[in-house]
Amino acid sequence: MNILVTGGAGYIGSHTIIELLEEGHEVIVVDNLSNSSRESLVRIQNITQKNITFHELDLRDRDGLSTIFDTNDIDVVMHFAGLKAVGESVIKALHYYQNNLEASMTLLEVMKTFDVKKLVFSSSATVYGDPEALPLIESACKQATNPYGQTKLMIEQILEDICATQEDWSITSLRYFNPIGAHESGLIGEDPNGQPNNLVPYIAQVAVGKLDMVKVFGKDYDTPDGTGVRDYIHILDLAKAHATTLQHLDHPNVYKAYNIGTGKGISVLEMIAAFEKASGKIIPYEILDRRPGDIANCYADPSLARTELGWYSEYTIEQACRDAWRWQCDNPDGYHTPAATI
Repeated sequence: MNILVTGGAGYIGSHTIIELLEEGHEVIVVDNLSNSSRESLVRIQNITQKNITFHELDLRDRDGLSTIFDTNDIDVVMHFAGLKAVGESVIKALHYYQNNLEASMTLLEVMKTFDVKKLVFSSSATVYGDPEALPLIESACKQATNPYGQTKLMIEQILEDICATQEDWSITSLRYFNPIGAHESGLIGEDPNGQPNNLVPYIAQVAVGKLDMVKVFGKDYDTPDGTGVRDYIHILDLAKAHATTLQHLDHPNVYKAYNIGTGKGISVLEMIAAFEKASGKIIPYEILDRRPGDIANCYADPSLARTELGWYSEYTIEQACRDAWRWQCDNPDGYHTPAATI
């Protein structure tokens, strides 16, 4: 298949591209590089020894996006592009709504114009908000508690409405829980701009000496140790889920959503301990007040993905921490190599 990957230079997109290339697909990447690096694509080509077509473009550029569709034979779109930090979305709510919704709407309109009607959407467990029951199943009440989650929920509703009212669309949303880890080569991994918003890259930067200590937001939650519990999934398991989903897009007028997680909850303090074991480093931390928009517990029931897609997680937390640590040690400044042209 010829697959257009939006946000392909980012953390999840880049790892998924490796999986797609290794399965023999052709990949076209669109990314505005606002929170990613062109260097990741260069490294993907080094890992796979396969070529990638890259366009530096903001999805809100309708004319530019139309040109890409016009000059490429695209079968499927994988849509990763979007702003994604929960805490930042609370502070910059309007910016998140404007960027994530406008980019997705423009993409869908251009897809319709060029009769490309197969889509895999990068959604999130944040659509569930504060869970009423655990583990979370796909039919659980959806009530996002922050603007980032609201944008994912709104886009999911749009996608479901398209499948219900427009001919021949086949769309799947994958609701990620908490991706961590890196490619086993150590060549690509999570490289946030500035101070990390996600827990594991923050821990890794403390372990390598770039940051002083981990900030633990809240220790008075109703959890075993008082810190927030999340479902952490290895990025390679997540990448495999996307490749597997491609085999299930042959049913027109069908919208499906799947939880992509391990089904196991890990607390912040447990994750710090796991990373200490993987790195051999003592990781200092400080307890702070709860962060706006955060919840106590969130972990998946991934059984629907196993039953209908044949997908399940295979990597352990220990493997994820080991791979994240290798990436951080080999790349203390992330993708610091000057951008290359591809």
